[in-house]
Amino acid sequence: KVPHTIQNGPILITSFGTVLNSWKVVWVVLSEDGVEFYKKKTDSSPKGMIPLKGATLTSPCQDFSKRTLVFKITTEKKQDHFFQASHVEERELWVKDVKRAITCLQGGKKFARRSTRRSIRLPDTISLNELYTLMKDQDDGVRELKLEQGNRVFNHCFTGATVVEWLVSKEKARNRPEALMLATGLLNEGFLQPADDLAKEGAETGEQTAFLDDTNALYYFVDSGFFCEGYSSDEDVLLKEEFRGNILKQGCLLKQGHRRKNWKVRKFILRDDPAYIHYYDPAKGDEPLGSIHLRGSVVTAVEYVPDAKKYDIDGNLFEIITSDEIHYFLQAATSEERKEWIKAIQAVSKSGK
Repeated sequence: KVPHTIQNGPILITSFGTVLNSWKVVWVVLSEDGVEFYKKKTDSSPKGMIPLKGATLTSPCQDFSKRTLVFKITTEKKQDHFFQASHVEERELWVKDVKRAITCLQGGKKFARRSTRRSIRLPDTISLNELYTLMKDQDDGVRELKLEQGNRVFNHCFTGATVVEWLVSKEKARNRPEALMLATGLLNEGFLQPADDLAKEGAETGEQTAFLDDTNALYYFVDSGFFCEGYSSDEDVLLKEEFRGNILKQGCLLKQGHRRKNWKVRKFILRDDPAYIHYYDPAKGDEPLGSIHLRGSVVTAVEYVPDAKKYDIDGNLFEIITSDEIHYFLQAATSEERKEWIKAIQAVSKSGK
């Protein structure tokens, strides 16, 4: 959609309107020199652009007492723009990349994840995707542990030193410097994520992500069941059994209400083992409005929704019927997106607890 778009791509977050003083869900794209926002994912031209040259980023942003997961971009002309993510990991990914883009602009350089292989001199014979798969092997891969640090407990994570030692022991690297190069590639491409403050500092400093060969730096697999218990830097992370599963898919859909039968945009996060899909109001923080237990449920594409007005329906509908025979009607933006959601939910309903 945009030339030189940073490889992690756009995600749906909440943006605070500086003119109308209201929160709206927008589609945001981070490029090498700015943040562009669109009314919808399918729009060909942005509604606006926030230049990052000379900008500063504040995270966490405490300007709103009743909102968490907010970060602020202040432009060179002292204009404030506020963004709210749907969960902690999403905010941290945005903050990391925006900070690196600002740092690169200050040094007159370009920031693009696609340059990872060249910037760290990664040989063409090495596949980071295959390496990541081996690392996640339950029997022979990197073990995910429950580690305590200060007054926090990090679940499903491992140390930077553990990754380096695994790469050397499995003969994926000849020595620790070479293993560190591979680990940096995995981090830079998003396969690994920083979990604690030390690892995040390394990932956000300078134009190139730095992986730390350190027993105190904690990391986790991007699609793992990572969560943190205890006091975080700006909010308490509460653990519930139904949030333990791996995040398999997330995004925004229209959901029909059970009482008024009206349609509203909701952020959905699909997890397995236990099999749950949680839905959120994208403009009101990270507390879910509700959850759907998917074990034994049935999901199908539908062309008709009872009690729905014709002008409310744009197609791409599907229905979830739970084992308790509760019906949920959802609407995707495209037919392809509907297929992807149905396929993912069907898999979870059969395999999850």
